[in-house]
Amino acid sequence: MAHTVVLFTQDLRLHDHPALTAALRGGGAVLPVFVLDPALLRRSARNRVRALPGILGELRDGLRARGGDLVVRYGDTAAEVAALARRVGADTVHLTEGVTRAAARRERRLRDAGLRVVSHPGLTVVPPGDVTPTGGDHYKVFTPYLRAWEAHPWRSVLPAPEHVAPPGGVDPGEIPADLDGGRGEPAGRPLLLGEQAARHRLHAWLDSGLARYEERHDDLPAGATSHLSADLRFGCLSPLEAASLARDEPGGAAFVRQLAWRDFHHQVTAAFPDIAVRDYRPRGTRWRDDPAALKAWKEGRTGVPIVDAGMRQLLCEGFMHNRTRMITAAFLTRTLGIHWRAGAEHFADHLLDGDVANNHGNWQWVAGTGNDTRPGRAFNPLRQARRFDPEGVYVRRYVPELAGLPGRSAHTPWDSPPSDGDYPPPIAPPGS
Repeated sequence: MAHTVVLFTQDLRLHDHPALTAALRGGGAVLPVFVLDPALLRRSARNRVRALPGILGELRDGLRARGGDLVVRYGDTAAEVAALARRVGADTVHLTEGVTRAAARRERRLRDAGLRVVSHPGLTVVPPGDVTPTGGDHYKVFTPYLRAWEAHPWRSVLPAPEHVAPPGGVDPGEIPADLDGGRGEPAGRPLLLGEQAARHRLHAWLDSGLARYEERHDDLPAGATSHLSADLRFGCLSPLEAASLARDEPGGAAFVRQLAWRDFHHQVTAAFPDIAVRDYRPRGTRWRDDPAALKAWKEGRTGVPIVDAGMRQLLCEGFMHNRTRMITAAFLTRTLGIHWRAGAEHFADHLLDGDVANNHGNWQWVAGTGNDTRPGRAFNPLRQARRFDPEGVYVRRYVPELAGLPGRSAHTPWDSPPSDGDYPPPIAPPGS
């Protein structure tokens, strides 16, 4: 029987892995491969690059426990996979279908190398293109997409394989301990990532967090979200499995709706792969060039506490609460008038869970150039702060200069400035 290659990308798990399952069903030896592509590593956030060796090491251990191995190479993905395929006499590559230009280019170059490429679902709950509107290639508005998404049957969740038989004679390669390329140590506490940790987080969330998700997901001090976004971004966790386990549980509908939002942005990106560089819906916005304001926003020194708290959480943790992602994005684009691309690139540089579809799709949504049906939607930061952080607990957690201000006065320090005078005045009117 012919050998096959399974190329791992954003699907670093063994449970519910359609590409791996299909390759194993073919009956021949299967060579699992991951390529550390320097072009992609250079564009990745340091937090994500720092996490990758541990994730790959766990994936390798899981494959070895099943008789297989993970072959790791460094270089151009298509070239390295083609060379390995020739080495073992494989003519087919199985992989999880992506939605970005980089994913499409990778598949095209693998085919140009003479390989048969078989793409599979696994990146989303419902694959992009499986639900489309009459007369269109994708849904441009979330609500009708959600109705179609909820009515569409889901595939079955697949078990992890029991055995993987690899072809012999292939050096598995080393997983470098440091992939950062001398960019320095990122700030923040590293999150333990990998399939085992992801599955533990999922079941802990189902047991203790899901039931109250709908009422608490915007509560900034509580941080009562699933914290599964990085697990989904690396593919250590199957979004389909998470949705399947949650949807019939108390609180499940609200959580699954967020997974539908994730799918929505992926199907938009599949149809509009320029989402990271071009307005999805150009509106003739005249953006300002203000390096000083952009720098203050990046550093969490705008003088608007709820904005600064979110930006400092990002720098500290490589994560930001979803509500403050919207608040900080709206402040940059709508209050300061700075292009959404500048903000999206900063988020991409720091977010552990950053990916093209969700990061840029959400930035365009907030900026009014994306899929929001109300492009003039307002995000007044003071009103948002008073609603979702009424006592200023979240602000004081991340802006220590304001720790001595009581209650909601932490949201308006210009009314009673802290005694040390270290916190700046607002760089723009924050509203009221």
